Amino acid sequence: MSDKTVQAMYDAALGFYGEQGIDVPAALDKLKSMPISMHCWQGDDVAGFEDAGSLDGGLVATGNYPGKARNGDELRADMDKVFSLVPGKHRINLHAIYAETDGKKVDRDELGVEHFQKWIDWGKERGIGFDFNPSYFSHPKAASGLTLTHPDEGIRNFWVEHGKACRKIGAGMGEALGTPCVTNVWIPDGSKDEVADRVGPRERLTKSLDAIFEEEIDKSLNLDSVESKLFGIGSECFVAGSHEYYMGYAVSRGKMVCLDTGHFHPTESIVDKISSVLGFIDEVLLHVSRGVRWDSDHVVTLTDDLKSIAREIVWNGFEKRTHIGLDFFDASINRISAWTVGIRSMQKALLAAMLEPKDAIRAAESDGDFSRRMAMMEDAKSAPFGAVWNQFCVENGVPADGEWFAEVQQYEKEVLSGR
Repeated sequence: MSDKTVQAMYDAALGFYGEQGIDVPAALDKLKSMPISMHCWQGDDVAGFEDAGSLDGGLVATGNYPGKARNGDELRADMDKVFSLVPGKHRINLHAIYAETDGKKVDRDELGVEHFQKWIDWGKERGIGFDFNPSYFSHPKAASGLTLTHPDEGIRNFWVEHGKACRKIGAGMGEALGTPCVTNVWIPDGSKDEVADRVGPRERLTKSLDAIFEEEIDKSLNLDSVESKLFGIGSECFVAGSHEYYMGYAVSRGKMVCLDTGHFHPTESIVDKISSVLGFIDEVLLHVSRGVRWDSDHVVTLTDDLKSIAREIVWNGFEKRTHIGLDFFDASINRISAWTVGIRSMQKALLAAMLEPKDAIRAAESDGDFSRRMAMMEDAKSAPFGAVWNQFCVENGVPADGEWFAEVQQYEKEVLSGR
């Protein structure tokens, strides 16, 4: 599609939205100010740089598409390629297993910000922020599927120290990059079959988390988050860190809750949870994936569920209180393409929400005219927001829809095929 065609379609869309009193340029300015945190683990199937062996903790990356990143330089190069295909300036979300230790064995309780210096230097050059995650999986001391709830105090303390180290790393990243790092705690702890004691593991988890968060860290450097899960592979019957548990913990301790779209029942949307959570805590973290039948972490696409999530954020003015990150790992397709589809889909959902006639729809609801409400919400689905999106891409110097995949194919031919 030529720039001239994009412009013509955009001009027509401006007329359409103008008749509804919607300020399109203001929507594009707002969209540009909303970074998406791109998760590093899509680029290498959650392998990391430890040579720790196969994934565990209920994590599975299916497929074996050629060309995955094998080291930090390749992973960063792949991320640069993605950034050239998505409009706006975004963030990077790192796991602790992506430390670069120059060949030295550094266990996870001994990690420091110096082991992420290459990442920080790269981020500084691009003017982007980072988020961070302790890695409570794929480690000999997590082989049982238990970490912060482990009955063995020695193992439990090892993971507590890992959590403390990661908060300091997050703060170091926040200070170096001039934007607070969101450090998110997720653990796999649970049971495949029925348990006799649900209280003990949760009491140990509370004690462990309190120890991790004991040191106060400036929120301008690091923001703490805790992430729940309904079930996982190998923890189908019991997960210590349930949504109810972490909701209570976050409210009582002043922490952020992470809502992962793949961590609830397949028919359960997190839309209701966003406004519910933000009624009691200051900020929320979203890990956006696409669960299919189980917590399968499919690539984010422009589904009705994603549009509803974006609408909940935008229509309620939650943009500044919501941190949006992606969380999927599909090894069956080109990984650059997966990242690009995910980020662009999330941005499209946000833009669509910004261009909907929110006030008119809510007025119909307030009047009790639910037929008019439904009609307007359905009509909004066929509005020409795609024309606005393509203009946004062109204005930000990235390919419009229908154009970007050719660059992925060229990158695969020139770079990925040689790995």
